[in-house]
Amino acid sequence: MGPSAAFVTLLEWLVLAGCGLTATKLVYTGLYRRYRALTAYLVFRVPYTACGLVLFTNPGSSNYMKFWILTEPLVWLFYFLIVIELYSLVLEKHRGLYTLGRWFLYAGLSLSVLLSGLALLPQLNGGTAQASHVLGYYYAIERGVDFSLLLFLLLLLLWLTRYPVPLSRNVVVHSLAYSILFLSNTAGLVVRVVFGLELAQSVSTFFLGISVACILMWLIFLTKKGEEVRVNVPSFGPEQEERILGQLEALNRTLLRVSRD
Repeated sequence: MGPSAAFVTLLEWLVLAGCGLTATKLVYTGLYRRYRALTAYLVFRVPYTACGLVLFTNPGSSNYMKFWILTEPLVWLFYFLIVIELYSLVLEKHRGLYTLGRWFLYAGLSLSVLLSGLALLPQLNGGTAQASHVLGYYYAIERGVDFSLLLFLLLLLLWLTRYPVPLSRNVVVHSLAYSILFLSNTAGLVVRVVFGLELAQSVSTFFLGISVACILMWLIFLTKKGEEVRVNVPSFGPEQEERILGQLEALNRTLLRVSRD
């Protein structure tokens, strides 16, 4: 095993240990009740990463390909559930805005996956192997899921920079860590598609290191006390903050009335 391969293996073991410790901490502190999707994702990552380290050491093998085909839809599902959970935590006191944004997410996700699939159809005509068909469709779905969720996350972060909504410190940490993690995963997908596997392997190692950093953020900074500490992002003067929050509440009430009619 060369130095680069050994370093990648070390990072993967750190991901495995970090996910296990963070999930255990969330369960022990009771925070799993508030961060159910995140906890489920971390629990899933433990056997998922362990299988890659112990059973499927060769990513080019047919057995690893079968494993990837079976498990990748679960990864997409967890990405979706974490974004929905994060969104609900940010807007838990603004249910009208939450309902509207959720339907926009559903519509955008469906449209993005559909367009990705249609763009792929000309490449899947006649004569290609069945495995190529499956991989082609998977890559199309992955692009659709990643880019639609990425757009939604960026819009959520942009919204947070404009409205001083009081959030717990845990929610702020969770938002930051997951946004960095998802941005790095999406960037890795772009590199793989644009530059091919040769460059992608080196870049993937870098993004794996980012994954370790994000998991450590969850492990260290998600605490029971963090639920009590309130943070305003961004911080405005008292009069401006009151005016902006008043506008937000008025919009939320309007959307609630519309959704009930």
